[in-house]
Amino acid sequence: MTERGEVAAMMDRLGIETRYTDTSGVVREAPDETVAALIRALAAGAAGAAGAAGAGGGEVGERPHPLPAAWVVQADDPAPGIPVVMPADGVEITWALIEENGTRYQGDAIFGALPAGRTAEASGAIYESRRLPLPSGLALGYHRLGLTAVGAAEPAAECTVIVVPRIAYLPPSIAGDGRTWGISVQVYALRSARNWGIGDFTDLLETVSFAGRAGAGAVGVNPLHALFLDEPARASPYSPNNRLFLNPLYLDVEAIDDFAECAEARASVRDARFQKRLANLRATDLIDHQGVVQAKLPVLELLYTSFRRRHLAVDGDPRAAAFAAFRKAGGTALHRFAMFECLRETLSANDISRRYWRRWSEELQDPDGPAVAEFAVRHEARVGFFEYLQWQADIQLARCAEAARSARMAVGLYHDLAVGADGGSCEAWSFKASILGDWNIGAPPDSYNLRGQNWGCPPLNPTALRAQAFGPFIDLLRANMRHAGALRIDHILGFMRLFIVPTGRPPSDGIYLRYPFDELIGILKLESHRQRCLVIGEDLGTLPEGFQAALQRAGVLSYRLFYFEREPNGVFRAPRAYPRDALVAVGTHDLPPLQGYWSGEDIELRERLGLYPSPERARLDREERTRERHHIVWALGVEGLTADATAADAPATAIYRYVARTPGRLLMLHIEDALGVSVQINVPGTLTEHPNWRHKLPHDMAAMLADTRVRRVVAVLNEERHGVAAHLS
Repeated sequence: MTERGEVAAMMDRLGIETRYTDTSGVVREAPDETVAALIRALAAGAAGAAGAAGAGGGEVGERPHPLPAAWVVQADDPAPGIPVVMPADGVEITWALIEENGTRYQGDAIFGALPAGRTAEASGAIYESRRLPLPSGLALGYHRLGLTAVGAAEPAAECTVIVVPRIAYLPPSIAGDGRTWGISVQVYALRSARNWGIGDFTDLLETVSFAGRAGAGAVGVNPLHALFLDEPARASPYSPNNRLFLNPLYLDVEAIDDFAECAEARASVRDARFQKRLANLRATDLIDHQGVVQAKLPVLELLYTSFRRRHLAVDGDPRAAAFAAFRKAGGTALHRFAMFECLRETLSANDISRRYWRRWSEELQDPDGPAVAEFAVRHEARVGFFEYLQWQADIQLARCAEAARSARMAVGLYHDLAVGADGGSCEAWSFKASILGDWNIGAPPDSYNLRGQNWGCPPLNPTALRAQAFGPFIDLLRANMRHAGALRIDHILGFMRLFIVPTGRPPSDGIYLRYPFDELIGILKLESHRQRCLVIGEDLGTLPEGFQAALQRAGVLSYRLFYFEREPNGVFRAPRAYPRDALVAVGTHDLPPLQGYWSGEDIELRERLGLYPSPERARLDREERTRERHHIVWALGVEGLTADATAADAPATAIYRYVARTPGRLLMLHIEDALGVSVQINVPGTLTEHPNWRHKLPHDMAAMLADTRVRRVVAVLNEERHGVAAHLS
């Protein structure tokens, strides 16, 4: 093989795609320096996880492992098997497979007699990949396979055999021709007369109650992931600290059981000056995250101190036992998160640059090292405090999920899983050996983000993911499905490939990296059944051919937005042309709400923020938006709905009646659309230039309930989706 051929083979083995086609149909080539940097970044990980690659077909450069760390099998496969890699001889092998329920299967075979795969040379020896048959009819789940080569120098090997269903879970109420609708809210944006300046879990509970009375089958929320308590202005839920845990700023402090027991906390909150602070925090149209932290954290500390004294110090106390059970269930991940929070807080007390864990001493960068363990012992109470916050957040979110079940919602709470965590996060610290630390997930340039995007979240190393038997991925799904009836996977394209950008370089220098799609989607299907959780894949943007069809075969709902559903001539797609296996919405958090879109306010905003490469491009967008309004009016007219393209207000009721007629199983109403809000929640490509993730809704829940615009849209959704009138009270 020529040197060029060897490089091409290496890139294919590592999953590097140097060429892609953008949304304009232009073929783009990744810069040579980007390719070289990614090869260097992946090579060490690929060599360290050679067993996974070798077991898949003998593509090895050093002595491979006989079995992959994990192997995914379809439950309906009539003849399942697993690749085994060994020296090319006729050695006898014995194997045993133990299911999760304890059922045991075993057998033996002559390796040389098994169906042959590929051959490769490694460490001076010839290795073959051959297919070992597995028992058919295995139960769904995670099973252990052990293998031994009789009389050979090869070590015994083990593998997790993951048996997955054909399709993901679908709630019975929306199976077949079933359809429902839901209300989508940003929890932080919810207003009330009792919250502390930011929407909280009690506000969410009231939203669930309202949605249930309105006839909704779901309540969708922004990612609830833990952010950075010591940097509250970093408010993006898509650049979190840890996706396994919750943001404690969503706690309703006064709803915690310890508040009723702690006289000091109650007196502190009743104080006239404190009440004035709360009134000021509630009155603003933008969230004062720093002010919210300064109000909530000291009171939460008082509650934990009271809890330690009244419960942890008492033998046999039921609440102490419940906390202990929560900590045990959270395991290493919870303890690491609490240690990280404590480390960040302590180390940065006199130097805020040390909030970033890469500036810590080398010994503290190892979460499993003795220095971190000793730190945790010395700061036992503070570590416990951060675990306590997670316990209380879990309790309050569980109440919201239970309220949705009690209301007999078709779906219930609909959660959102961000594509990654911030580079300075607990996740990156905990899994630094598994990530590509000098790279960030992003997106290539497109019509809405002309410069491309860099999301500041390091990607996982796909070879490391395989070597860990997908453990971190499984934990992530379980944590986010825990209180969810549905889970949206942000940028699900990452299951197949991610666009990654070298640190310090523009998105135009990015490159695509492939991921083990079949394994990831299989595990997603399995966990969706175990957690009884519907799955939606955010499949927008530049997609490889056949990707959406693969999601459909897996039972993962597509994510279809009215703004984007167009025919090639620009006409908006008819409702009947939408797929059934889809969530339908008008827009999303990165796009303008309906009123802002209709008025072109988003174009004016992008121009003010300097996001256009030229005034000419802004002018062209304005002209295109005018055409789009006329296309919308025409499409509505075909459905017998009326609207005026020159009207100042968006025809929200007509547009929602239009999308409600689609066959998509779930339709989400963004509450901002019904209220006529025009401001954009988040403007991609900006950090501080626009107050992203800070805007509150204009009304509290009671006022929204009474708003005639909301009531009209709710009535339309119930009529089109359920054939009944709304029952708002």
